[in-house]
Amino acid sequence: MKYFRFILRVLGKNFFIHKIRIILLRFSGITIGNDSYVNMNVHFIDNYRGNAIKIGNRVAIAPGATFIADSDPNNSKLNLIKKYLVKGEIIVKDDAWIGSNVIIMPNIIIGEKSIVGAGSVVTKNVEDNTIVAGNPAKVIGNVDLER
Repeated sequence: MKYFRFILRVLGKNFFIHKIRIILLRFSGITIGNDSYVNMNVHFIDNYRGNAIKIGNRVAIAPGATFIADSDPNNSKLNLIKKYLVKGEIIVKDDAWIGSNVIIMPNIIIGEKSIVGAGSVVTKNVEDNTIVAGNPAKVIGNVDLER
């Protein structure tokens, strides 16, 4: 199953037709809600285990964003130390907007109607209706819900 998900992820990552890209990414184990837009060249790192990355409805994800749900030091001797092996989950709630080249670390929740500015590194949860930016991402404002 892992190899099947790998192939689907490779095919889906840069497929030029958005609807097919979403279908391929869903079959590769990424949960993606209705009307969400996942741009090309978005990286999902979850060791292809599935259900580790959950994207809500109407979420917009810009090119180059990276979702890191799993991380380990690979072949290093550090791999023998359990505290350096991270298996987590990333949840992006409805109506969030993830900017270009954002990095989201393991065990993060991005709140509803939140905005993550381009190039940010998200190391802490983002509250609903919040704008964050920077490395590490810090609150820089709130989403004005008045039209």
